[in-house]
Amino acid sequence: MKVFSLPPREDWICDRFLNEWYQYNPDITTKNIDEADINWILAGWQWNRIPINYLENKTTVLTVHHIVPDKFGEQEKRIFLQRDRFIDWYHVPCQNTKEQIMQYTDKPIFVQPFWVNQFLWYDLENKTELRKKHGIPIDAKVIGSFQRDTEGHDLESPKLEKGPDRLIEIIKDLNDRGEDIFVVLSGPRRQYVINHLRMNSILYKNFEFVEFTELNELYNCLDMYIVSSRHEGGPQSIVECGLTKTPIISTRVGLAPMFLPECDLYSGAEDYKAAWSAKKDVEFIYNRVMKYKIPDGLKPFKEFFKSIIIKGD
Repeated sequence: MKVFSLPPREDWICDRFLNEWYQYNPDITTKNIDEADINWILAGWQWNRIPINYLENKTTVLTVHHIVPDKFGEQEKRIFLQRDRFIDWYHVPCQNTKEQIMQYTDKPIFVQPFWVNQFLWYDLENKTELRKKHGIPIDAKVIGSFQRDTEGHDLESPKLEKGPDRLIEIIKDLNDRGEDIFVVLSGPRRQYVINHLRMNSILYKNFEFVEFTELNELYNCLDMYIVSSRHEGGPQSIVECGLTKTPIISTRVGLAPMFLPECDLYSGAEDYKAAWSAKKDVEFIYNRVMKYKIPDGLKPFKEFFKSIIIKGD
């Protein structure tokens, strides 16, 4: 049994997942689709890059990370149903996404969070030195956000499923209450948050494109990471915070209920205060993330692919 995985080639997290998948599973993977028994499509919108005869004659597994209801109109439903004819199994990272796609398909659904690479994300103890290195105030309350927040079509509109408006509400409220706030940003398309931080005279530093080593150091500079999303399949920042032992609060999206204690979850910007004030038990999250470290976090995927029925068998 061999699995072929279609590379997104979008400099996105799925490219990293794919590289790790091939690296740690040479016995069941192939980069030649002709040799494969199973197609695994990690980025669903690229399904039509695979010729139809391969979709029809090989078992096909499609990962759906999440659906954004406001962006899932009639055209998106038609595309989903058109593609669904060729899908034998779905993979989703969390229960919320399973409930979303169950409305549109009767195909079986495998629920499993992605693995997390402990060789990229780990705890560092020298926070003061790291803040000095990266030009971050030593005594400030440092808040982190490392995911895109702006739509690509105009680089101005908020990507509302990521909740950048909620993030700004929280940061502005903390600033108005006299907290000594400093915001650390990373990742592409941060224009919406940057513009609103400037409008509110809130200090920040943007590390737009950094290598993993530097991003790991930035996690270790934080006093709090905030996930403010409305819809998520992950985000992976939750498990990355777990391994770096970074305090985190999150809306009840994606992986958050699986890894965070109840006290660290909130519903919206208006009720974040209890989660913000709760004592952070970073060991709790770290211990929950442990079983998803490489190579253990890869094993459920390997077992899944070995268990499914191959077309033609």
